[in-house]
Amino acid sequence: MISVFKKIWFFSGKERNNLTRSIVAAFFHAVFNAFQFVAIYYMLKCLFKQNVVQKDIIIVLVVLIISLIGKIITQNVSQMNQTHAGYFMAANKRIELGEKIKRVPMGFFNNFSLGKLTTLATTNLTQIESWIPVLLVNVLGGFLNTFIFVLSIFIINFEIGFVALIGMIVFLFVTFLMEKRSRKNAADMSNIQTRLTKNVLSTIQGMQVIKSYNLCGENNKSLNDAIDDSYKTTLSLEKMIIPYTITQRIVIGMTIVVMLLFCIKLNLSGNLSIVDTVVLMIASFTIFDGLIGAGSNMAILRIAENAIDSYEYVNHMPDIDEGNISSLIQNHNIDINNIRFSYDNRRVLDNVTCIIKENEMTAIVGMSGSGKTTLCNLIARFWDVNEGEIKIGGNNIKDYTIENLMDNISMVFQDVYLFEDTIENNIKFGYQNATREEVVNAAKKAQCHDFIVSLPQGYNTSIGEGGASLSGGEKQRISIARAMLKDAPIIIFDEATANVDPENEDKLKLAIESLTKNKTVIMIAHRLKTIRNANQILVLNKGCIEQRGTHEELMRQGGIYKDFVNAKSVSENWSLNN
Repeated sequence: MISVFKKIWFFSGKERNNLTRSIVAAFFHAVFNAFQFVAIYYMLKCLFKQNVVQKDIIIVLVVLIISLIGKIITQNVSQMNQTHAGYFMAANKRIELGEKIKRVPMGFFNNFSLGKLTTLATTNLTQIESWIPVLLVNVLGGFLNTFIFVLSIFIINFEIGFVALIGMIVFLFVTFLMEKRSRKNAADMSNIQTRLTKNVLSTIQGMQVIKSYNLCGENNKSLNDAIDDSYKTTLSLEKMIIPYTITQRIVIGMTIVVMLLFCIKLNLSGNLSIVDTVVLMIASFTIFDGLIGAGSNMAILRIAENAIDSYEYVNHMPDIDEGNISSLIQNHNIDINNIRFSYDNRRVLDNVTCIIKENEMTAIVGMSGSGKTTLCNLIARFWDVNEGEIKIGGNNIKDYTIENLMDNISMVFQDVYLFEDTIENNIKFGYQNATREEVVNAAKKAQCHDFIVSLPQGYNTSIGEGGASLSGGEKQRISIARAMLKDAPIIIFDEATANVDPENEDKLKLAIESLTKNKTVIMIAHRLKTIRNANQILVLNKGCIEQRGTHEELMRQGGIYKDFVNAKSVSENWSLNN
């Protein structure tokens, strides 16, 4: 039980003071609650003595008013601080998680890690923000409330107070056993929740394929199994708790019976006054209310504690080693020296060496799986090379701070992702402090201003997640406007025109020409007419650079590049004849 409180205490971080204030307020709430017991006891004393005077009534009223006001104030303070602690505790951890993800190699991410991170950011942190502060304060408040009442009974009569204390200790022992037993189930619940989240995400992302193959409903076995496992684990947890909660009730019930019997026995023997007997008999039915609530919450608190334990996954996520060079990069030549890279045990790049000169265009072509995108990702340090080195401006990219390196690189991807926000904010994503005028200028250069102003709210138009309300060409031009606004000296195009229709291709070509002026450009392209004028073309084959040169040089050489151009020419002139 102490370990739970200790974990919550350390996890709370900046919200520790708010959590402390909430607990202290809960303690005083229990004290003010006990004042009611004092007032009742005092009034019964006066009534049985049959000498109630105005002074006694005033004293009782004052004590009750102090109790009421004190409870209202302490309840308010406790609730406000615990609410603040809960939501800001989770918010701080979500921000911390977001910052951590920025420093994690892209190779870390897979179906499991994405499901795990989604569960952490949603389910687990929601449990923490909603449950932990409230449950913690309720558990401690319940224990404190009962303990103060037991102390009050001790003052009236030691024997009955001792019975109440023994009942409280036995109750806590049963709670400890329940809390210990629930650990395994809580851990299983977290794993099941991760699996369920992963399957839900996969189902949503692949809904088009699932529908086309009629895998909805009962046919989606993986999702159904995850839902069933979640149901069974939750039900198992509830069934496991039931015997302990019943035992808790039995312990409390037996304690109350024994207290009542002692009250009657002591009264009949003349060792307990009628007033004390009545008060203690009334108290025996009420003093354990807080304890019962605390015991019920302990099992739930264990699940919330497991949510804290699961956050350790974030602390074990690997960081990209970061250098300390933060000064301005003077030139943007890219030297790639004998690099090798593998995904797990599959070699993707093998002994690749080349120089990408500043303010020139280098094109990369090759069959699918030849390593084109991987090479670009290594330059941007989405992954790190296994062997060799990549230099920019004469320094190994590992020696730069991540922020400095990324300030010098813009990437335009084949699959553009736009955020569920306004078009203006999507363009400003790489340069948050840009003015509206700068955004519009970038949009005009990227050939997307005209279609933006034709939208209902222009630049303030909100687009769906991923840019679902825009065409592929429109999304590509917005991504180019985003890159223009960032104005990085190195531009990487990863097949940016692969899926664009002919109507938008000319506009994209103009946008790319505007973006790449006086830049170091690396372009992966399947449409060869976009790279004919490249200063250098690298031909990758099975992870190695097999050819290099200009378009004319490579056509004279023959080999893969010439075969590639001829095959493209044939495919572009292909038609379906009746």
